[in-house]
Amino acid sequence: MTRLVLIIIFFMISLLSVFKAPMYYLWLLAIGVTEYPLVFAAIVAALLIMGFWIHKYQLAGTIIGVVALVLFLSPIVRAYVLAGSLQKQIDASLHVNSLGKTDKPFSVVKMLSSVPKVAYTSITYVNYPDIQLNLDFYQAQVGGKRPCVVVIHGGSWSSGDSKQVPELNSYLAQSGYNVAAINYRMAPQYQSPFPVEDVRNAMNYLKAHANNLHIDTNNFVLLGRSAGAQIALVAAYTLKDSGIKGVIDFYGPADMVWGYSVPASPLVMDSRGVMERYLGGTYNNAQKSYFDSSPLEFVNRTSTPTLIIHGENDVLVAYEHSRRLDLKLEQYGVKHYWLKLPWATHGFDFNLTGPGGQLSTYAVTRFLDSVSPPTP
Repeated sequence: MTRLVLIIIFFMISLLSVFKAPMYYLWLLAIGVTEYPLVFAAIVAALLIMGFWIHKYQLAGTIIGVVALVLFLSPIVRAYVLAGSLQKQIDASLHVNSLGKTDKPFSVVKMLSSVPKVAYTSITYVNYPDIQLNLDFYQAQVGGKRPCVVVIHGGSWSSGDSKQVPELNSYLAQSGYNVAAINYRMAPQYQSPFPVEDVRNAMNYLKAHANNLHIDTNNFVLLGRSAGAQIALVAAYTLKDSGIKGVIDFYGPADMVWGYSVPASPLVMDSRGVMERYLGGTYNNAQKSYFDSSPLEFVNRTSTPTLIIHGENDVLVAYEHSRRLDLKLEQYGVKHYWLKLPWATHGFDFNLTGPGGQLSTYAVTRFLDSVSPPTP
C-alpha cells in the first residue's frame, strides 16, 4: 500500500511537466520537475522495481508508475526533438550562415555535469546621493578585447541581486565574453525608468574602464531575466547606443498594459501589485508609465536584434508577452529569434544543464556569436 501511495504522489507531481502550476510552491516544484527530470525519474524507477517484491496493488502501482515515469522523462524527449533543428532555425532567423560550431544543443550526458565557476570582481559603477550600485565583473577567459554581456537580474523589480544564476555568467566568460552582472535601484522606493538609467550608467562605467577590463566597446549585449528582461528590452530599444548589438529576453513582460489587464493567478503572484509598485500606481492612475515601460511600444525598423526565450507553462509572466513582442519584431523586420520551450516554466534556466537550461544556453551563445562576434 505504501508503494502505491508514493507512486500516486509522484504521478501527481509528474503532471507539472505538462500542466501549469496552480500555486506558488507548486511552481517552484515545477522547476525541479522539468529541469531535474532524471532525479524524479530515478525515484519512480526505484518504486517500480520494488513491485517485484511487493505484490499487493502491484498492477495498479506499476501502471500509474509507468505513466509517471514517461511524464518525468518527457522534457528530455521534447528537448532532444527541439535540439535537432535548433541550429538551423536560429541561423535562418538571424540571417547568418553556419558559424562553424559543432557543439550539440542538448545532451543527456551533459545533464550529469556542472559548470566550472569563474571568479568575479565586485565593482562600484555609480554613486548616487542616496545609494551606490555595484556590478559583478566576470573577466573573459580569452585574451584581448572581448565583447561584454550586461546581465540584469529578475525579482519583480523589488528584489533579487547580481548573484542570480551565476552559472551562465561563468559559462559565457569561459566562452570568451566579459560579463557584467549589475544591481539596480528597486521598487517601491525607485520606480520606472530609474533602472534603465542604471543600465546606461553601468555601460558608461564599462566604456570608461574598457582598457583595464579588456572590453570591446563596440560589442555590448544586454541580457535580462523576468523583470530584468523588461529593463533590458527598454534599455536596448531606447538608449540608442550603437555599441548595443543585441538584447536577450528571458521570459520578460513586454506589454505592461496588456499584462495589467490579464494578471497572474493570485495563488501564484500578485502581479498587479508588483506592477503598481514599479510603475507608480494602477493603470488608470499611471497610464503613461505603463506605456513608457512596455518594450514593444518602442520597436521599430532600427531596433536591436533580439533573442526571446520563454516557457509555455510560465505562470508568473504570461507566454503571451513573448508572442506579442515576436509579432511586433516580425512586423518591423527586426532580426530576432524566439526559443519556445513547451514544457518549461518561469525560472527554468536555474539549472544550466537541464533540458531548458541547455537549449537556452545554446541559443544565447549562438545569438551572441552572430550579433556580437569577438574582434579577431
